Amino acid sequence: MEVLTNKLKILNHPLISHNLAIIRNENTSCEQFRNALRRITYFLIYEASKNLPTKEITLKTPLEETSCFVFDDDIQLILAPILRAGMVFCEVAQELLPFANVHHLGMYRDEETLEPVWYYDKRKKIKNVEKSKVIILDPMLATGNSAKCAVDNFIFKGIKEENIVFMSLIATPEGVKKLSDKYKNVEIITASLDRTLNSKGYILPGLGDAGDRIYNTLD
Repeated sequence: MEVLTNKLKILNHPLISHNLAIIRNENTSCEQFRNALRRITYFLIYEASKNLPTKEITLKTPLEETSCFVFDDDIQLILAPILRAGMVFCEVAQELLPFANVHHLGMYRDEETLEPVWYYDKRKKIKNVEKSKVIILDPMLATGNSAKCAVDNFIFKGIKEENIVFMSLIATPEGVKKLSDKYKNVEIITASLDRTLNSKGYILPGLGDAGDRIYNTLD
């Protein structure tokens, strides 16, 4: 399936490839899985935050005054992890972007329809939608249904789609197409574009259920 968007960014780095191999391996332990996922997350957050606005300030070093660039504190940055797997992404994102607000999105997938079912939407008041940036965090962009609903949620609140980034560990052409067909200006950042979905909506070759492998809830 052709992916019709120029807003898709697939990161390519040997460290990412190496850690993806650890994550995909069915024999990888929960601890190893989480650690490898965290290592990749640093690269993803680096890319997802590269266009955040900055401002110039003047400060004094031990030797002299100098100008520096820091994040513009007039911008409200929102990290939006889709529960539960998105929380590992969020841990790293908060480490790197401690000034951000966290907006938890609770959805689970109906295994019959493959559609998301909302159960939680915890948010801080958005002070100025014109100056708000959102990074949605979910390791899996599979069918694209949850991703589209997450973006819908912020568009309804008045956030511009060009101010929204969707960040995933792995994605499928189907999921990218579903999201980008509706929201052409939402940037999608991922570490891998996998081949396809199976009949149950799981990513192939994939890595299994990310939430179960992160939190050790496999049967």
